[in-house]
Amino acid sequence: MDPQREPGPTPPLEQALHAARALVLADLMARGVAEADVVSLVEDSVSHRRWWVEQWPEGAGFLAGLVAQDVQDALLERYGRWPLCPVCGSGDPHALEIEPELGPDPHWVCHKAGVKVAAVGGLGKTGAS
Repeated sequence: MDPQREPGPTPPLEQALHAARALVLADLMARGVAEADVVSLVEDSVSHRRWWVEQWPEGAGFLAGLVAQDVQDALLERYGRWPLCPVCGSGDPHALEIEPELGPDPHWVCHKAGVKVAAVGGLGKTGAS
C-alpha cells in the first residue's frame, strides 16, 4: 500500500455507526455522564450493532435509536435511570424513552407528559441538565 495515498471514502456502514456513536455521546455529555466507563458502554453497543447492521443493512438508519436504547439499558443496570425527564417537575423521577423503538429519526420522549423532548443527540439543546 502506498503511504502517500489518501484513504478512500468511509463506507456507509461505518458512517452510520460513527454518527450513532456521536449522537449518543453528545447526549451523555449534555447530561454530564460521559465518564470513561460509560463511554465504554457506547463502544460495546456500537460493536454489537455493527454485526447487527451487517446482517440487515436496511437497518442502518435505525442505529442511533438502537445504540441509545442499548446504553440506556446498560446504565439502568449499573447506575439507574438515564436520561431523567426534564419536563415533569413533580412526582417520581423517570427516564425518557426512545421513539420509535425501531425506526428512523429517533427522539427522547416523556410518556408521562406525552411530549417529544429532543432528538437523539439533541439533549444539550433542551436547556435542562
